[in-house]
Amino acid sequence: MTTVLNISAYLFTQITDREQLRPELRARADAAGLKGTILLAEEGINVFLAGDADAVREFVDELREDPRFAALTTKESWSESQPFRKMLVKLKREIIRMDHPTIRPIEERAPAVAPRTLKRWLDQGHDDEGREVVMLDTRNAFEVDYGTFEGAVDWRIERFTHFPEAASTNREALEGKTVVSFCTGGIRCEKAAIYLRDEGIDALQLDGGILGYFEHVGRDHYDGDCFVFDEREALAPDLTPRATIAS
Repeated sequence: MTTVLNISAYLFTQITDREQLRPELRARADAAGLKGTILLAEEGINVFLAGDADAVREFVDELREDPRFAALTTKESWSESQPFRKMLVKLKREIIRMDHPTIRPIEERAPAVAPRTLKRWLDQGHDDEGREVVMLDTRNAFEVDYGTFEGAVDWRIERFTHFPEAASTNREALEGKTVVSFCTGGIRCEKAAIYLRDEGIDALQLDGGILGYFEHVGRDHYDGDCFVFDEREALAPDLTPRATIAS
């Protein structure tokens, strides 16, 4: 029986009181019996939580009462037991490290393509303007090895800070095509798409990442599972854990 609700969520939004917010969020999560990780940076928030479904959703609802987090959307999946060992709230320079300070999603997002629209493009072999669609995996190489979109470009990067150099090196191969950058939940591919557009590439981000695609589409055009950073190890396209969690 899948009784533990797992959520992932992120939002690029200005946070100037991280030091004060950190203990507040930790206390509220602990009181609700939740475990996971919340990352706070000046550029936004990144959330991975698991616990009783009502408690998780109540925590998120309370978080959205803060105007800065009102637009926070979550991706849900289920597990038979708690996939996190503890509850952590961390302060970070970036909620996803790129080491490229000119990339500021808080100021302007890159255009996004919805999962069902992407499926239609992949079904027909081109976008709505007849252009070739290139799927660009922005994750680390070991994550890609668990599964990725069929025919996706994989630059075998070891960490996301290597993405700008790889993009610059491979820029010519992307010119004149519709590039869809994707990642687990959307956060990396959002920054990646902005970087690519700054380089003159017509890039979009996959809205909601792979997990959002699984939720709305399933496994069509995707081969394998999706690595996740908790004890479930990876999720299948039906959002069930690939790994069995030890009790």
